[in-house]
Amino acid sequence: MDRRDFLRLTGLASAGMAIPATISSAVAQALEGDKWRIFEVTTRVEILKPSGVTRVWVPTPLTQDAPYQKTLGNSFVAEGGTSGMTTDSKYAAGMVWAEWSEGVQPVLTHTARFATRNIAVDLSGPGSAKPEDKAILAKYTQATEFIPTDGRARELSSEIVKGKKGDLDKARAIYEWIVDNTFRDPKTRGCGIGDVKFMIENNVLGGKCADLNAIFVSLARAQGIPARDVYGVRVAGSGLGYKSLGREGGDITNAQHCRAEFYLAGYGWIPVDPADVRKVVLEEGGGKTIDDPMTVAARKRLFGSWEMNWLAYNYGADLALPGSTRGKVPFLMYPHSETAEGRLDSLDAKNFKYEITAKEIV
Repeated sequence: MDRRDFLRLTGLASAGMAIPATISSAVAQALEGDKWRIFEVTTRVEILKPSGVTRVWVPTPLTQDAPYQKTLGNSFVAEGGTSGMTTDSKYAAGMVWAEWSEGVQPVLTHTARFATRNIAVDLSGPGSAKPEDKAILAKYTQATEFIPTDGRARELSSEIVKGKKGDLDKARAIYEWIVDNTFRDPKTRGCGIGDVKFMIENNVLGGKCADLNAIFVSLARAQGIPARDVYGVRVAGSGLGYKSLGREGGDITNAQHCRAEFYLAGYGWIPVDPADVRKVVLEEGGGKTIDDPMTVAARKRLFGSWEMNWLAYNYGADLALPGSTRGKVPFLMYPHSETAEGRLDSLDAKNFKYEITAKEIV
């Protein structure tokens, strides 16, 4: 794709600026040739019981291009309030914020357009990827509040990779261990909170994507392998036959999904998703065994590749929301809001009242 077309589209980030209604023929042709798809996702947040000053934050697509995703633009409207777009200083996590004074009915609408394409990294031969910045790699080997790299995490990680040589074999061993030893817990609210320290120290290895993939990140970092969660939302059905790994029909309000990546010199960031293997086991066709052909195929595919019927938001952890008076959030994958009464439950979309819809443009 012509880089100038992307630069022209990516600059649409401030209130009052509209995303183009159509995509230029040159961009459309380039997307078709490179097997890119364009989606539009709209998030509408309404606070039903405002009290005092009311604030809202919603995530935006990745603020930097990735091999599997390019952001084409953001637009947002907060009638009767003030709003803007900002990025977290550590992780470059993009977010739209809005604020309303008392007496105003708060409604924020954010629309984003982005292009995605499936990604698969060939790990069978030598790689030639450009080296990542050392400061970025150092950041993704650090511990966070919920992701330990010492203590029991390091002990467990060392047990798993014993006898393995090189980061690729170590990362694969950690991935396989998670698939074999964790489970998807349907009782977990939302995507979980990713409290790896608690899970590992108490041998509680059930949860959802933000839990299970965070275990991968923690155990990889404990071995000095740069790794990170990637927070996002499913935007379309799976083209690979997995009903459990997609979202049809346009309403993606509760389709949030966290993935993970690890860094391998010569190859760049490698996509993985052990949590979705466990989702196949629990949900696909009423449930599958670990040795079912569909599970085996997912297990093989989800080490090194992603189907991009999914929007990546950010890599952020322990984020401070600008203007918030209620402390940090573990990650930004759902809309958040605060009133004078406190922080609203971001998983209660009915009482919080937000909806997220997606449609494919190209």
